Amino acid sequence: MVLRFAEKTPEIGETETSSVLLQEVSKTFGETTAIPRLNLEVKKGEFFSLMGPSGCGKTTVLRLIAGLEAPDEGSIVIGNAITGKMEVAGSVWVQPEKRGIGLVFQDYALFPHMTVSDNVGFGLIKCGGSKRKQKVMELLDMIGLLAIAQRYPHELSGGQQQRVALARAMAPAPQVMLLDEPFSNLDADLRMELRAETKRILKTSGTTAILVTHDQAEAFSLSDRIGLLNHGRLEQVGTPDEIYHRPLTRFVARFAGRADFVAGRVEGDLVVSVIGNFPLEEPLDPAVKRKLAEVEIMIRPDDVAFVVDPQGAASLLEAEFTGSEIIYKIMLQDGKMIHAIRSSTSRFEVGCKINVEINPEHLVVFAA
Repeated sequence: MVLRFAEKTPEIGETETSSVLLQEVSKTFGETTAIPRLNLEVKKGEFFSLMGPSGCGKTTVLRLIAGLEAPDEGSIVIGNAITGKMEVAGSVWVQPEKRGIGLVFQDYALFPHMTVSDNVGFGLIKCGGSKRKQKVMELLDMIGLLAIAQRYPHELSGGQQQRVALARAMAPAPQVMLLDEPFSNLDADLRMELRAETKRILKTSGTTAILVTHDQAEAFSLSDRIGLLNHGRLEQVGTPDEIYHRPLTRFVARFAGRADFVAGRVEGDLVVSVIGNFPLEEPLDPAVKRKLAEVEIMIRPDDVAFVVDPQGAASLLEAEFTGSEIIYKIMLQDGKMIHAIRSSTSRFEVGCKINVEINPEHLVVFAA
């Protein structure tokens, strides 16, 4: 079992290994503070996702990095360039077009009057004619659209437009790529295909990528690390596995996948609850035990198993069919509800009695 009783502040690393570094960055709009003193490090070559609910400040952070918004306080380091408020020591305002950043938006923002080839080559105006043409052809070949180089955006599917937008952003070889929910307008199958393709392209080129999304599956499948924002504050930064299995706060636990909470109590070196008694990962001193006597145990549905037993203490209340899986709603003997995920080929009758078994490896305990 993993005990989590205190929130942690993300550590800031050295700029030599960072592609993007935000230090004490704040941004307000009127009387609303969108970003309060944010510290964030994105490493070179990393695929980093900013995840959180609508209105949490994700896009504002992206716009601050891009230079489309200026911070009220703090500094932003991109490579070796420091930008921020003019009062920040060593800080010089760097225009967006000089930051070495590529941008891919939700609506792709392609130029409708330009062909695919011209859209991709738009950022290569300073290149010579032959060199520019060669670079464009290489990029179109990389994204699999060389055969439709002379078509216009309105003649393309949504997936093709997304690829063109990505190639256009990559053409000047940016050191950082910013992606603002670029897959949200695509259907489910195409979205999965283009996620994988985008990650492959960016990893192959060694480009640092920062994705803004509210889609947990998207962030988990693409990211080396994820930063979870809540009202402009970083609740946690970690690998997808850490975010899902070792959340530091209840907000992270609830946002990064389905989570149920069961009341428990610290007794000696055990946490005692209706779902079982579990040893603490580290023994607690008596003073801490008294303070944290009442706790809540977070359980993920994939850590809940059950067996049918006519004498069982729990029962199946509902079954939600999702395609490949069925999510079962379980009522425990004390009336508390939790969920379990089983393959859709394993069907159980709603209303039957069961015994519940919990995998304690990923349980997380919070102070009540």
